[in-house]
Amino acid sequence: MPEKKSAVVTSALPYANGEIHLGHIASTYLPADIFTRYSRLNGREIYHICASDDFGTPILIKAEKENKTPAEYVQYWNRRDHDDFAALGISFDLFYKTSSKENVEFVQEVFQKLAKNGHIYDQSIIQFYCTYDDKFLPDRYVIGKCPNCGAENQYSDLCEKCGRVPDQILEPKCAICGRPPVKRESKHYFFRLSSFGQKLKDWLNSNVHLQSDVRNYVVNWIDEGLQDWDITRDLSWGVPIPLPEAKGKVLYGWFDNHLCYISTLKKLISEKGGDGKKFWNDSEILHFIGKDIVYHHYLFLPAMRLGIDSEYKLPDYIPTRGHLMLQNQKISKSRNWYIGLRDFVSSFNPDYLRFYIASVITYSQDDLNFDFDAFSEKINNELIANVGNFVNRALSFTQKTFSGAVPEPAGQASDVQTETASVVAESGDLLARNEIDRALKRILKYSNFMNQYFQANAPWANKDTAPTTIYVSVNSARSMAILLEPFIPFSCEKIWSQLNLPGSIHKQSWESAVERAVKPGHQLGKVEPIFRKIEAKEIAEWKEKLGKK
Repeated sequence: MPEKKSAVVTSALPYANGEIHLGHIASTYLPADIFTRYSRLNGREIYHICASDDFGTPILIKAEKENKTPAEYVQYWNRRDHDDFAALGISFDLFYKTSSKENVEFVQEVFQKLAKNGHIYDQSIIQFYCTYDDKFLPDRYVIGKCPNCGAENQYSDLCEKCGRVPDQILEPKCAICGRPPVKRESKHYFFRLSSFGQKLKDWLNSNVHLQSDVRNYVVNWIDEGLQDWDITRDLSWGVPIPLPEAKGKVLYGWFDNHLCYISTLKKLISEKGGDGKKFWNDSEILHFIGKDIVYHHYLFLPAMRLGIDSEYKLPDYIPTRGHLMLQNQKISKSRNWYIGLRDFVSSFNPDYLRFYIASVITYSQDDLNFDFDAFSEKINNELIANVGNFVNRALSFTQKTFSGAVPEPAGQASDVQTETASVVAESGDLLARNEIDRALKRILKYSNFMNQYFQANAPWANKDTAPTTIYVSVNSARSMAILLEPFIPFSCEKIWSQLNLPGSIHKQSWESAVERAVKPGHQLGKVEPIFRKIEAKEIAEWKEKLGKK
């Protein structure tokens, strides 16, 4: 990846219908944030954008139950999601919403261009209708068996088991009352997805940055034959179709939500005085997603952009990751087998979650497992006993022995300088390639190296070499703060403060981590332990809560 080229990072939009939990964080938001933070440190102009996904059937149902308008309902969740993400240090440049004026107008513009180019047609279809609730039943109003994999209790617009969009759900039931619906005729608008098969294959096969395993099975889907896509719904809440004869119909949520990547970026850039469209097309585009929405991002999204003559470039990267299991079981809100992000970070340092997830998340579709015992062990034995131990020993020894002033070295410790240069180059290269777990492992290897250096040189016993040992160690603590900033930003702020260095840790240069920038005579700030050990009792309490209503 040409690292200095500008970049746009998008995270899949959270549905404005419930709290963010650990499963959301692992596949999408944390990997995107770590990549973005590294890229900022590395001098790239990069923007991380996201939005709440505001339209759709479930929101109508929930808003009605809470006696709110849909707009009031989604505004609550937009603010809540923004605040929860911020509590974990997810640093969006703009977190917007699909119901924004800018997005609604952009979506309608795209619809009109697709129609003008001959990619939209209307057709009367037979649609599910609940006579008991007296309404048409689009998408998530209908549950049944997936015709592709046989999974039960799947929505009619997406099978969460196999990731496919069912052509026709089997054994349908109304999601509101549970009764089997009848069928009635309704006019809908369709996108000619079937006509984009060869263009999609050409793009997929020419884009060397896409994960090969994902690309291969998407190509297989294309070879099986793509179906035209019903892009309208009989609902009151959504982007209105910009045609007088389509009154009372709105565009399907998956038509508008990924267009919000573009409309949000355009808003952000225009507020900075720039041209958002030009910035999009001049930049690397990365869409971070979980594997459950591959179909939409590898087929629908690129086909729509192709349909408007690639006016906005297709993605260069679509980092796709697996799901997070919890104690080896699938996360389920209905069984209370999940952990809300807000609850978790109110009990633990948010960097503990960031560190743990980053250490186990591979750049693949493999599912991960959040295990409380492994979490506790990794924080106590790797983050605290390795990183925390070194930083605290180096700084507290400076405080006690040299009154907090960095001593004048008598030597250079060239082996440490060589190792520092290596970790900066190697971990940076891994982060640029989205190999987050491997990058963190390399930095921890460096921290371990520095612990051994400190112990072997024993500054408490060797007075002659102690100034060099401490000078080198304090500078390595600074290097470590920069290298770990993408992973544990809150804790690195504390290290920076204890080092008493000017500016923000978040504004440093990645390459400057090689330098020994803390000069002799520099006075440290207040030194205290960065981390708190996780107690076995805390873990037992959290495990006890799982699955209980």
